[in-house]
Amino acid sequence: MTDESGPPERASYADEQAVPPESGAPPALDVVATLRSKPYLTALLLAAVLGIPISAVAYGFLALVTEVQQLLFVDLPGDVFDAGPPAWWPIPWLVLSGLLTGLTIRYLPGNGGHSPALGFHAGGGAPSGRELPGVVLAALTTLSLGAVLGPEAPLIAIGGGLAALTVHLARKDAPPMALTIMASAGSFAAISTLLGSPVLAAFLIMEAAGIGGATLSLVALPGLLASGIGALVFVGLDSWTGLGSFSLALTSVPPAESPTLATMAWAVPVGVGAALLGWLIRWASLALRPLVHRSRVLVTSALGLLVGSSATAYQLATDNSFTQVLFSGQDDLPELVANAASYSTSTLLLLALGKTVAYGLSLSAFRGGPVFPAMFIGAVLGIAASGLPGMDLAPAIGMGIGAMCAAMLRLPLTSTLLATLLLGADGVSVTPQVVVAVAVAFLVTHVLPEGGHTRSSS
Repeated sequence: MTDESGPPERASYADEQAVPPESGAPPALDVVATLRSKPYLTALLLAAVLGIPISAVAYGFLALVTEVQQLLFVDLPGDVFDAGPPAWWPIPWLVLSGLLTGLTIRYLPGNGGHSPALGFHAGGGAPSGRELPGVVLAALTTLSLGAVLGPEAPLIAIGGGLAALTVHLARKDAPPMALTIMASAGSFAAISTLLGSPVLAAFLIMEAAGIGGATLSLVALPGLLASGIGALVFVGLDSWTGLGSFSLALTSVPPAESPTLATMAWAVPVGVGAALLGWLIRWASLALRPLVHRSRVLVTSALGLLVGSSATAYQLATDNSFTQVLFSGQDDLPELVANAASYSTSTLLLLALGKTVAYGLSLSAFRGGPVFPAMFIGAVLGIAASGLPGMDLAPAIGMGIGAMCAAMLRLPLTSTLLATLLLGADGVSVTPQVVVAVAVAFLVTHVLPEGGHTRSSS
C-alpha cells in the first residue's frame, strides 16, 4: 500500500469527442466554428487576464526559492565562517528538506503533486484547490533546501491548478473543454520564460501532454497568449524588483563550428552513453520508491542526508563549491559553460558523478521537475567530451544536453530545441549533431528495459 495515489486524471475535450455516441461514429470537431464561438472567445480573454496573476505568482515562487537558497547556502555560512562554508554545511539542510517534504507528501492532500521518478507530467487533471498547498509546500522545501530537481513541473501544476480553480469558482458547471483550455493556459503562463522562451515552454507542455490534432489548435492559442503575457509580467517584475528574470540563458557561448564527419560520428556514442546513464538514474530512483513508501518521512530524510553527503564529497575532492552539485543546475549552467576551459576532465567527471547520484536520489522521493538537472549533467559530460579527437566544445555541449534530455524526458523534439536554442546562433550550426544524438538516445532508451518499479505505480 502506498501513500501516493495522485490526483485522478480529468478527461480532455478531445477524449470526450473520441467516445462514440449511440449513433456510431464520433462527431467531427469543427475547429473553425469553435474558434469563432462566443465561449471560445471568452476563454481567450480569460486566458489573457489570468496570465497576469498566475505569472506573478510563479515569479514570486521562483524569487522566494532563490532568496532562501541564497540565505541558507551563501549568506548565512558566510557570516558564520570566515573561510567560507564548510563542506558539511549542506547536510543538515538536506535532511531538513527530506523531513519537511516527506511530512508534506504524507499528510497534505494531493501527495505534493506527481512523483518525478515516473517521468515528466503535463496535462491530465490539474490539482484541485485543496491539493495546491501541498504542491507548493513540497516544491518549496525540495527546491529551496538543496534537492536536485527543477521548478518547471511544480510551476506547471500550480499554474494549471490556479486557472482551473478560477474557472470552477466562476462557474461550477464549466464544460471539460473550458477546464482543459484554461488549465493549459495557466501552465503556459507559469513557465513562460523559465526555459528562455515562451514558445519553448509551450512546446514542452504540448509535447509532454501529447496534445495534437484539433485539440492542439484550440489549446495552443490561449496558452500562447497567456505565455506571452506571462513573459511580459516576468520582465516587468524583474525591472521593478531587481530580483532577476529567472530565465535560462547562457552568458557566453562557445564559438560556432561547422558540422564535420568526426563530430557527427561522435553523436552516436554520445546518444548511447546518455541513454545508458538515463536508464541507470531512472532504475535507481524507481528501485528506491518501494522503500520510500514504507516509511515516507524517515526514508526521505535519509535520502536528503545522502544528497547532502554527495555534495560534501564533491567539495572535499575538488575544492569547488558544493552548490554545483545541489539545486537544479539552472543558475550554475551559465558559469559552467563560460568557464569550461578551467575545469579539468577529472573534476568534470566528479561533478557529473555527484550530480547524477543526487539527481537519482532526489527523483525517488522529492518533488520537482527533471529538466534542468538533465541539462546540467549533459552539459558537464559534453564539456568533458570536448577534448576527444575531432570534437569541439559547442557541438559537444549541444549533443550532451540534447541526449540527456531525450533520455530522461523522452521528448525528442523538445530535447532538440532545448539544446539548440540555448546555444543561440551557434545552435544552428550544431543542429545536425544534436538531432543524431537525440535520435540515438531516444531509440536506445526505448529499447532498454524499464528498470526498478513499474511506471504505472503511483
